[in-house]
Amino acid sequence: MKNLVARFAKDESGATAIEYGLIAAGIGVAIIATVDAVGTQLNTLFGSIKTGLQ
Repeated sequence: MKNLVARFAKDESGATAIEYGLIAAGIGVAIIATVDAVGTQLNTLFGSIKTGLQ
């Protein structure tokens, strides 16, 4: 039983998976923020083009 508890305490694979999950979440938030900003700029640009063509 002591051996099992010792192995469990030394196992870091779960911590590594959590770290990778946090990194992936951070990258996802950065991508969403960038796409949102670019989308707003494109909407403004195409609105100006539409107005200019009318």
